[in-house]
Amino acid sequence: MGSMFLVRHSETSETMLEDDFTYVLRKALVGQGISSAEAARRAGLAESDVSAFLGGTFSSRTARKIALVLGLREDALAAHDTYQPRPVTLAGVHRLDLPMGGEQVNAWLLRKDETLILFDAGYKTSDLTEVLDSVCGRLPDRVFITHAHRDHIGALSYLLRAGVPVHAAGIADTIPMLPGDTVQCGPLAVRACDLSGHAVPALGFHVEGLTLPVLVTGDALFAGSIGGCRTPDLYRLALRRLGEVLGPLSDATIILPGHGPATTLGEERAANPFL
Repeated sequence: MGSMFLVRHSETSETMLEDDFTYVLRKALVGQGISSAEAARRAGLAESDVSAFLGGTFSSRTARKIALVLGLREDALAAHDTYQPRPVTLAGVHRLDLPMGGEQVNAWLLRKDETLILFDAGYKTSDLTEVLDSVCGRLPDRVFITHAHRDHIGALSYLLRAGVPVHAAGIADTIPMLPGDTVQCGPLAVRACDLSGHAVPALGFHVEGLTLPVLVTGDALFAGSIGGCRTPDLYRLALRRLGEVLGPLSDATIILPGHGPATTLGEERAANPFL
């Protein structure tokens, strides 16, 4: 179990981004609380240009102009249609790529020596338990939940009934964990941080004890994007929390998101329009 293990449910799930450029633009428009027509006007673009972009026709010219209006990284959005983070392989880190209807959601299994910990609990109990049986043949020693959206807590009740300690914020019957709290799991130390915005509350988890630092981000940060926020206030909160949490971290930090491929903070600093 030395290298990253991927349980695949589609031909492209290993590398496909959670959000293409159309989703990035939609999330930024909602986050800024403005319509596509108003964004086009402010950017000096025809409304048809922005509509075409939202419909899947990429234009670096449109991307650059609209990025300036929406506070996105101009160079990152202008290259987003070709962005793909390099494959991440880190001993002891295993991506569990689980089905969620016609889409997918990640759970992350981390192992060091005999310690086995899980981050998030998938959409359906049967899918998670099937994968755990095939990967490690047992339940994890502890579970950490990033946020309470259904696709991340599907097997939570089962894990609690099985007696697995589950750490989370604001979820009934779990062990409360607050930003700054640290749980020692054998040779692995898990420290919570506040990544609220997409969900409130939402935790990220710094993991120390592997050969590189790891940050489990849930839906707060994806490769090339962030989780959608329902209101401008939550969008501003999400960006503020990301700035506070990511600021002190090294580019080598491995990012394990709730959807899409793993990435590194260095690549996201260069290529994520929201950072």
